[in-house]
Amino acid sequence: MLGMPRYDKVKFMTEILLKYLPHGERNRVQKHRDYRQKIISNYQPLHRELYSMHPATTFVTPFLKAVSDNTEESFRRIMSEPSPGVFTFEMFQPQFCELLLSEVENFEKWVNEAKFRIMRPNTMNKYGAVLDDFGLETMLDKLMENFIRPISKVFFAEVGGSTLDSHHGFVVEYGEDRDADLGFHVDDSEVTLNVCLGKQFSGGELFFRGTRCDKHVNSGSHSEEIFDYSHVPGCAVLHRGRHRHGARATTSGHRINLLLWCRSSVFREMKKYQKDFSSWCGECLREKKERQRMSIRATKRELLRREGESTA
Repeated sequence: MLGMPRYDKVKFMTEILLKYLPHGERNRVQKHRDYRQKIISNYQPLHRELYSMHPATTFVTPFLKAVSDNTEESFRRIMSEPSPGVFTFEMFQPQFCELLLSEVENFEKWVNEAKFRIMRPNTMNKYGAVLDDFGLETMLDKLMENFIRPISKVFFAEVGGSTLDSHHGFVVEYGEDRDADLGFHVDDSEVTLNVCLGKQFSGGELFFRGTRCDKHVNSGSHSEEIFDYSHVPGCAVLHRGRHRHGARATTSGHRINLLLWCRSSVFREMKKYQKDFSSWCGECLREKKERQRMSIRATKRELLRREGESTA
């Protein structure tokens, strides 16, 4: 067991832990397994090369070089940070985007022909598909482990970036006869990767409004937190899952994006026992700074009072 690949170790431990889940949760997990197995047993992939990670044909050369060097300097050479905590960079080769789009279209064609009812990516998107459910889980796991986690370790350590250990991978679709836009929300992730795959479209900008903890998720935004981003096929946006955002309407054409919600079980467990999130929540940080300012003012007043008494 010690010499086995990480994926096999995780699978082994998952099987053990499953036995100790509450009955209802155990049934839910088993039903989803059965659902996924039914898809994988019947769906015939169009591009089987997508189902294994092939970095040389997936990523652009500068991105591969940056990950290979694995330093903050190498990452910043290929990245822009147009707003605090929002990183953009060129990531996928055009041919990879085309293959993945073709695979998604093939899967949707099979779904329609088989009249198979599939689970959508989340509660907000009515269109799109969960890539993990039709066989791409292992490939996306390697994407997270070998390429996103090294970057997250540098830029998102305070939200578990170095301990990302699971993911939810899916595509979303916007345009005519698809979802038009996406409301203001936070993701169920510690770190989110969002890559535009194509196609031709207008509109659909992402808008960001600052990172917040649960307590402050509905608080107002400040001018320095307001940022809009226009998608470019093949280019990625990387941000904290708690960074509030949404998508404006895609006014023409058809836009498809790959989303990878990366999660850390370690961070989620530790967060249960924390009360101060000022290392990443913008509002917690502002409150902390205000308390510090008030404490300094109170100290100055007390010093002035004592000085006045001593000279009286």
